[in-house]
Amino acid sequence: MMLETDIKKQLSQYLELLESDIRIKVSADSGDSSKDMLALIEELASMSPKIFVEETKLDKTPSFSINRMNEDTGVYFAGTPLGHEFTSLVLALLQVSGRAPKIDDTVIEQIKNIQSEHHFLTYISLSCHNCPDVVQALNTMSVLNPNITHTMVDGAVFRDEVESKEVMAVPTTFLNGEFFSSGRVTLEEILSKLDVGVNAQELSNKDPFDVLIIGGGPAGASAAIYAARKGIRTGIVAERFGGQVQDTMSIENFISVNSTEGPKLVANLEEHVRQYPVDVMKSHRVSDINKKEHFEITLENGAVLKSKTVIVSTGARWRNVGVPGEETFKNKGVAYCPHCDGPLYEGKDVAVIGGGNSGIEAAIDLAGIAHHVTVLEFMPELKADDILQKRLYSLPNVTVHKNVQTKEITGTTKVDGITYMDRETQEENHVALQGVFVQIGLVPNTGWLGDLVHRTRFGEIIVDKHGATNIPGLFAAGDCTDSPYKQIVIAMGSGANASLSAFDYLIRT
Repeated sequence: MMLETDIKKQLSQYLELLESDIRIKVSADSGDSSKDMLALIEELASMSPKIFVEETKLDKTPSFSINRMNEDTGVYFAGTPLGHEFTSLVLALLQVSGRAPKIDDTVIEQIKNIQSEHHFLTYISLSCHNCPDVVQALNTMSVLNPNITHTMVDGAVFRDEVESKEVMAVPTTFLNGEFFSSGRVTLEEILSKLDVGVNAQELSNKDPFDVLIIGGGPAGASAAIYAARKGIRTGIVAERFGGQVQDTMSIENFISVNSTEGPKLVANLEEHVRQYPVDVMKSHRVSDINKKEHFEITLENGAVLKSKTVIVSTGARWRNVGVPGEETFKNKGVAYCPHCDGPLYEGKDVAVIGGGNSGIEAAIDLAGIAHHVTVLEFMPELKADDILQKRLYSLPNVTVHKNVQTKEITGTTKVDGITYMDRETQEENHVALQGVFVQIGLVPNTGWLGDLVHRTRFGEIIVDKHGATNIPGLFAAGDCTDSPYKQIVIAMGSGANASLSAFDYLIRT
């Protein structure tokens, strides 16, 4: 396996940043996966005099570890980390060589202070854009603390392991042999699950903000930058930076950028925000908000933040179908990200619920992996663009059922089928399959607001042309509002609009 010329050139530039020698320990056999892995490592070694390769026997084959010359760091890759994991490989090489990770000093100290042994193992797919966040976070922890190890496992290479552990969604992480988490988790969330991290009292002791932004998606990031540039005390509290954009693979309508991917755009957003004196508080979910002398924002961990004005930019999440079996079999056959979890269903029968652009794009992608794809659409006609429909109907392993209602997702320990009803004849049908991908749009993250602000019947916050709600000093922006179009560029504009309005409110009051 040879790296493409442009990737090789980029890698060569990164390898020049290595600060000390690295020893890669390799465990391989005669299989094709081992040959691919060895080809990559040999290419790495040929590109830098600081990389040394040693054959050994590790717990998994094929696999390799990245180490300092006289010390095992606990960073392992079982498989060949290309695709979305290529960045994880590069960062591991740089951090093991001595380059400091780009995380807050307080977080570094929290990691270094972990005393007990933690052996993490994460199952991934190379097409998963959520997986690198988890892999990179756990690799960083392993580099910083000798009590921690992490192994990335490519599920496509270790398929028997995936089947035996019934891993049906990626990333899935195990800690010391026990299930730890499924789906994207940030470094801060991992530390929180380990009972390590910023405590509630520390957050509550912060001075009041001039503007506090709730949510870290495009609207929140834009609002923070515009507020900070005005010289006012600005904070962001968010469950995860980037929001729904993190789950978006291809972005081709962000003006001035021909094409990009969600995680890359999110990384750029966060980097831009951190160029300003913005207090970024990640991995915190807001549970309540009250208006007193200041707004008081209560977090789920009990902390209370205070601010003179607030901008709500909590975005939206995947809409649930709301049928029996959906909640029971989440990550056990029910999935919401075809790019991430699709490779786990190679050669299997799956269904896609939803006939809009997202659903039909998912069906097309899955048809190249799965044995058969069944599309279920509630309306009499598909809503996807015509060009997507033509592509879909050209595929031999796809069946489309329109004007049908999903009734139940069936299974015992995991999904084994789906039941739907023909809306015209009322006849019910059952399809035996192993996976169901739900793609029926988004629902705003506004339930925690209760009756404080006026919302539409869909839960969207009602705002005026200034981004103002019915509560003075409380603004909203992005996909959580009643803006008619849910687009990244529109969310950014509304975030800037709400931020300028909040600044104007502060001046006047």
